[in-house]
Amino acid sequence: MLRRLYQWVIDLSERPSAPWALVGISFAESSFFPVPPDVMLVPMCIARPKLAWWYAGICTLASVVGGLFGYAIGALLYESVGLFLIQLYGYGEKVEAFSEAYQHYGHWIILIKGLTPIPYKVVTITSGFAHYSLFWFVVLSVITRGLRFFMVAGLLYWIGPSARTFIEERLGLVTLIFAVVLVGGIVGSLYLF
Repeated sequence: MLRRLYQWVIDLSERPSAPWALVGISFAESSFFPVPPDVMLVPMCIARPKLAWWYAGICTLASVVGGLFGYAIGALLYESVGLFLIQLYGYGEKVEAFSEAYQHYGHWIILIKGLTPIPYKVVTITSGFAHYSLFWFVVLSVITRGLRFFMVAGLLYWIGPSARTFIEERLGLVTLIFAVVLVGGIVGSLYLF
């Protein structure tokens, strides 16, 4: 089943509509959706390594725009939508402390958390709730999300076909590692947040 799912994602990543799917998932992940864009970015870069930089750019731009939507949820709709999403991801009790930390460490919070596998939507919604500078939010989001996605794309560009071979030969192990990193990042951020 895992192999069929992998092949389905690879086939999807080779379709002309794949960049639109990448835009959708990158936007949604930064504001409300739990699945990171890597599930599309990685297979798209593996399927077409020459377009890896383009895909990273699409992913970055859509993630920052989605982050602005998350910021708006935090700034304008926190009591209804924002609080629901924050509680859904298990951060409800920590938002006040996180909001206070923004007063001293806002830049570092966005830069560091934007690179990790924790849900970026928590950062975007809380940034809006804390009324963090919109200018700096956008600048830092471009830096951190761009760095994250361009590092993934660069790695896959340079190792290209050998990455695909490695993943296909060790699909179970790669899936397990990805799941552990994702879940570990989420659980770890619950304690560090």
